[in-house]
Amino acid sequence: MADHPACTLLIAGEALTGGGRDHADILDPATGETIGSVPHATADDLDRALEAAQRGFKTWRSTSADQRTAILLKAAALIRERAPAIGEALTREQGKPLKEAIGETIYSAMLLEFYAQEIKRVYGRTLVRPAGQRVEVQYHPVGPVAGFAAWNFPSLNVMRKIGGALAAGCSTIVKPSEETPSAGLALVQACIDAGVPGDAVQCVFGVPDQVSTHLLASPIIRKVTFTGSTAVGKHLAKLAAEDLKIATMELGGHAPVLVFADADVDAALDTMTANAFRNAGQVCVSPTRFLIEQPVYERFRDGFVERTRAITVGNGFDKGTDMGPMASARGLERMESLIGDAKEHGAQLLSGGERIGNQGFFHQPTVLAEVPTDAAIMNDEPFGPVAILNPMAGEEAMIAEANRLPYGLAAYAWTQNPARRRRLAAEVEAGMLAIDTGGVSAADAPFGGVKWSGYGSEDGREGVLACMVPKTVHEA
Repeated sequence: MADHPACTLLIAGEALTGGGRDHADILDPATGETIGSVPHATADDLDRALEAAQRGFKTWRSTSADQRTAILLKAAALIRERAPAIGEALTREQGKPLKEAIGETIYSAMLLEFYAQEIKRVYGRTLVRPAGQRVEVQYHPVGPVAGFAAWNFPSLNVMRKIGGALAAGCSTIVKPSEETPSAGLALVQACIDAGVPGDAVQCVFGVPDQVSTHLLASPIIRKVTFTGSTAVGKHLAKLAAEDLKIATMELGGHAPVLVFADADVDAALDTMTANAFRNAGQVCVSPTRFLIEQPVYERFRDGFVERTRAITVGNGFDKGTDMGPMASARGLERMESLIGDAKEHGAQLLSGGERIGNQGFFHQPTVLAEVPTDAAIMNDEPFGPVAILNPMAGEEAMIAEANRLPYGLAAYAWTQNPARRRRLAAEVEAGMLAIDTGGVSAADAPFGGVKWSGYGSEDGREGVLACMVPKTVHEA
C-alpha cells in the first residue's frame, strides 16, 4: 500500500535504506499481498551500529537520572500520541484487530513510563560493618545490549528489549521481526525524537541468524535479550556463552489451565475462551491445555465450544472482528499438521479445524477434546487458534499433567479454595501463575519463565536490574 510506512535501518541516528542492500517483502496476512519492504543490514552496517553503541553507552550512562527519566517519559508521551498510526501499521503487518494493536502500543508506553520512574528507584545498600569500615553495594549498567524481538507483539516485544536497557543506562541495538517491522521502528524513532542519543538506541533488520551471529560475536555487546522459540533461544544462549554475555530468554510455553470443580465455571469460560483465541492464539502465554476436573468437564466443554463458535474471524480493520488472521502461511501449515495428528491419535474435533477461504491466512478457532498425551499438540506449543480440553481425575493428576512438559512460562487455575490456591502457587512449575484471572502481565511485575521457557525477567524492577551488574565496594 502506498500509505504504508516506509521502513529503514536506524543506525547512529541515521535512517538508511537502498545503497544496494537486500530487502525483504512485508505481507498483509489478511490478503497475502505485498505491502512494503524492509532493508537488510550489511556487515558494515552492523559494525557501524556496534561502534555507535559503544559511543552511545558512554554518553547515555553518564546522563543524569533526572535527565534520563524526563527523556523516557517524553518518549512514552510520543508513543501514546502516535499509537493510532502505529496500531494501523501493526494490524496491517501482523493481522490482529486494530483495537488490540493500539492497546498493545499504549501498553508499551505504559511500560516505558514505569521504567522511566524506576531509574530513580535503583537503590544500592550499605552493609553493617565495625567502626572505620564501609561496604557498599552499587548497581551499574552492564553495557551495550542486543535485543531480538518476535513478530507476535511487534510493539511490546520491542519495548521489552529497549525500555529496561535504556532505564539502566545501557545503549541498545534492537532487531524487530522483518515480518512486522513498522511498530518497533516507530518506538525507536520516538525515543530518538524525545532525546535519546541516536548512538544509544538503534534498529536493524536482516537475516536473523546472520544478524545475531554478527552482533553476539562482538565483545562490545555485553547482554543479549530475546523473545521467540525455545530452539532459537538455545542457539542464542550458546552464542552468548562463548563470550560470557548476560542473557534474558523469554521463550516458548504451553500453558496449562487447571479448572477445578469448585470454580466459577461461567467466569472461567468467559475469560479463558477469549484468552485462548486472542491474537489467533499466537501468544507465548496463551492458555492451550485445559485440564478440567471431571465433575465440571461436560459443562465446561459445552460452554467453551458455544463461546468459540460465537467468535467472529475477519480483517483486523473490521469493527466486528474478534480474531484476525494468523500472521503467516507457515502458521496455517502448522495448524493443519498438529490438528491432523491429534485426530489420528483419537482426539475429538469439537469445533473448527480448517482454514477459512483461500485469501490471506485465516483459520477457524478450533477446539479439540480428549487428546492423548502422545499426540504432538500435547507436547509442542501450537501457537495458533486451538484449545485442548481434557477431563482430569483430581488435583494431584492435574498438577502432574501441568508440570509434565519442559515448559514453564504461564499457568492458569480456577478454584475458590484458599488452601488449594496456596498449594498451586507452591507446586505449579511456571514463571507466572494466574488464579481466577486471565492476566499474567503488568508493567510493574516481572515477566519470564522457567525450564525450557527461558530465564531472566522483563518488566518490573527486574527488567531494569537484568541490564545491570552489582559491584561491591569495600573501604577501610
